[in-house]
Amino acid sequence: MYAIVSKRRIAPKEYDVWVEAPMVARHAKPGQFVVVRPHEKGERIPLTIADFNEDKGLVRLIFQVVGKSTAFMASLNEGDKLADVSGPLGTPSEIHNFGTVMMVGGGVGIAALFPILRALKKAGNRTVTILGGRTSDLVIMKDECAQWSDRLIVTTDDGSEGMKGLVTDAMKLVAGEEKIDQCWAIGPSIMMKFCSLTAQDLNIPIWVSLNPLMVDGTGMCGCCRVTVDDKIRFACVDGPEFDGTKVNWDEFLNRLKQYKDEERISIERYEQEVGDLSWL
Repeated sequence: MYAIVSKRRIAPKEYDVWVEAPMVARHAKPGQFVVVRPHEKGERIPLTIADFNEDKGLVRLIFQVVGKSTAFMASLNEGDKLADVSGPLGTPSEIHNFGTVMMVGGGVGIAALFPILRALKKAGNRTVTILGGRTSDLVIMKDECAQWSDRLIVTTDDGSEGMKGLVTDAMKLVAGEEKIDQCWAIGPSIMMKFCSLTAQDLNIPIWVSLNPLMVDGTGMCGCCRVTVDDKIRFACVDGPEFDGTKVNWDEFLNRLKQYKDEERISIERYEQEVGDLSWL
């Protein structure tokens, strides 16, 4: 069992937890993920490793409540335990000195971006970070990202903080001011699609971290298949990072919608069982 040692709510429906998982913490690298099972009868949830502390044997998970299982996780408190935390899984990020890197994060994807940003800065890169959200309270980890960024730009759809507009607007702004050697974009799938199109127009290589449906996380079930460069790839073992300009985004976005009705029914039934979930 994997104990939750700290928990805090960092945005509407977004939670930040540190979990005891010594073996995972010992081997984790930026860009990797774990598969969490909240309880013995729970489903398996892939979550990116937002941080890790090998000395204390802890891994940091930041998640958004989108269904029954994540709602259950949000109800847990410090001292409660998760049934399973399996990992680290996936291929780590490619970390070396590219020169100047542009790091683009949106929503809870900022948590996945953070360890990559830190590792790239430690590798000697100049780091330009763009964080975006619909409103200011949805832009998480600003202070932590700022510590590892030579330049930090915040964008909000409503103009409540920083630059009013989309992260792609900031990408174009930055690219007009300095040469970018490599880009990462992690966030909502539609954001990553348009970041990839923008990077392609700007002639900047870009990595994205895909979050398809996933079950085992080891390449056996094929649930997480994606089409990249006209070839079938499994995000759990071949990714989760891929060249964003080669992803079949229309297919990917359609596959994410497969179980929307079932997810809605599940969360409605869960609310009937436990009561009002407006506190999330």
